[in-house]
Amino acid sequence: MKDLQIIIQARMTSTRLPGKVMLPLCDSTVLQVMLERLGDLVNNVIVATTDDGSEQPIVALCQRLGVKYFKGSTEDVLSRYYLAARQFGAQENTAIVRLTSDCPLIDSGLVRQAISYYQTHDVDMVGLGPHSGFPRGLDTCVFAFRLLARTHQLAHSAPDREHVTLGMAKFNTMNTHTISAGDDHSHYRLTLDEPDDYTAIQAIYQQFNNNLCFSYSELLETLKNYPHLADINKHVEQKKN
Repeated sequence: MKDLQIIIQARMTSTRLPGKVMLPLCDSTVLQVMLERLGDLVNNVIVATTDDGSEQPIVALCQRLGVKYFKGSTEDVLSRYYLAARQFGAQENTAIVRLTSDCPLIDSGLVRQAISYYQTHDVDMVGLGPHSGFPRGLDTCVFAFRLLARTHQLAHSAPDREHVTLGMAKFNTMNTHTISAGDDHSHYRLTLDEPDDYTAIQAIYQQFNNNLCFSYSELLETLKNYPHLADINKHVEQKKN
């Protein structure tokens, strides 16, 4: 897709599950599975990793797969996003898609749906996440580079610098759209933060015989038919911003 950057933040220094993005999954790694799940969209991906010395496994994977990458601040993720986008030629109206590397069950169809809505409607941001009924772990956010640049310029608090989109509404008048899941499936937890999340994601992929090609609807059907899969990590509490 033209004038589109998909920036995935990825680091090795997660406090609850260090090195989680490089854990084994489906004969590769969590990050590689996520990249492959994005299909042709991977051509627009920039992996925004850290420059703290721990990032070499992530860099090596990107180099092996021919995926663009950028090394930036570990804590100031907002600057990491801004500088990554700028390094790879983002212009004022370039669409930026924010993804996080703890989502190896990301659905390319839902990501495309968010991008399409953003590109065909007069909105500043399109979001897809648990507040819209989707399980946590499919989160997608689309906005213009100019919004990222202005927020980078004006945001000073640590939470606003760490969470990229958290402060955007503070510094910009925004027209946002949230894609609805139609039903509430937010009780399913598909993100990777703790060891039990990893166990659950492994079990889900084993249910699909480690095949990476399945849709969100097929995933949802599997979770409904095999409720023990969701029980593995249902007790894990999402980290507060």
